[in-house]
Order: sequence, then structure tokens, then C-alpha cells
Amino acid sequence: MDTPDINRRQKQKLGYTYTFLSDPKAEVIRRYDLLHRGAGPKGTDIARPAEFLVDSTGTIRWVNLTENIAVRARPEQVLEAFERGEQATPQ
Repeated sequence: MDTPDINRRQKQKLGYTYTFLSDPKAEVIRRYDLLHRGAGPKGTDIARPAEFLVDSTGTIRWVNLTENIAVRARPEQVLEAFERGEQATPQ
């Protein structure tokens, strides 16, 4: 939900080279049912932490969702799902 400016600074600060999605109106976040109402600073809405493994056809093969902003999938979890060619469970 960050603005393009915030994302640009964060990307530069951390040296990332991939594209960041800026979604300040939460349009994409809502489309993927990732809005976490009131979970941000001072009760603001934020995006739920999520990781998606998407194949070359655009099919979502694996999803990791959490309610806790500090919890993320471990790299080995993502690699295991990739190696299994795991199918996503409908959300």
C-alpha cells in the first residue's frame, strides 16, 4: 500500500533490482484478498504478508499467507514447493 516514492526509496536503500508494486488504493491487495484491516500503525489498513509462487503461465502454484507482519516463508519452504511443482490451494 506504499506510495511509489516510498517503494523507490526502499528499493534503492536495499539494492533490489526487481519491480515493486505500489498499491496505495489497495486495489490489487483487495483483488487477492490480502487487506488486513486495522493491523498497521495507528489502526491503518495494511497488506497481509504473502508470498506467491507463480509459474510461467501465470498460474499460482503456491501461496503462503499470514496475519503477522513479522512472519514470512523461509527460503527452503519456497524452494521445496517449487521442486514439488505444488498446486495452490484455492483461497
